[in-house]
Amino acid sequence: MSVGPVGVLALQGDFREHQHSLEQAGATTRQVRRPEDLESISALVIPGGESTTIGRLASLYGMIDPLRDVIKGGLPTLGTCAGLIFLAVDAVRDAPPLLEVLDVVVERNAFGRQNDSFETPIDVAGLDSPHQAVFIRAPRVTKIGSDVEILATYDDQIVMVRQADILAGAFHPELTDDLRFHEMLLSVREEN
Repeated sequence: MSVGPVGVLALQGDFREHQHSLEQAGATTRQVRRPEDLESISALVIPGGESTTIGRLASLYGMIDPLRDVIKGGLPTLGTCAGLIFLAVDAVRDAPPLLEVLDVVVERNAFGRQNDSFETPIDVAGLDSPHQAVFIRAPRVTKIGSDVEILATYDDQIVMVRQADILAGAFHPELTDDLRFHEMLLSVREEN
């Protein structure tokens, strides 16, 4: 039995970098821009970028409900930075259009603006060594639901979570050579 490609939401942001990381991890990929692009994918990545732009374009292209449906239906999903925001049920101040599938509240730009970007090692549950996390206008999780597991914190702030088949982080693993987050998504896919 063949496994379908991993879809990468390609409306805006660093979707090409995610595709490269997934392909390095051994997966085939497909860019997702329209509802029909969701057919037969085996997992989904929602990349970092600009959360308001991603939300507006997803609305414009009729993607909100189809994305919400496949993710609620159990499609393994990884969201990074803006992807974490887009997955959340709510955002503090000026929430862009959200999918409302991940039971967290996020704060956008919680670690500062673009010129406040930084890299730092963080410990992530399930990884045997720290990940060199790249934070760029990164959000933080301010509230979690009872079914949400905290996978990583930085400076006592929640920066990575898992809820069922959804993984979401505030940083950009696709901007590093560390494939473990993409491999984690592929492992969730194998569990299904």
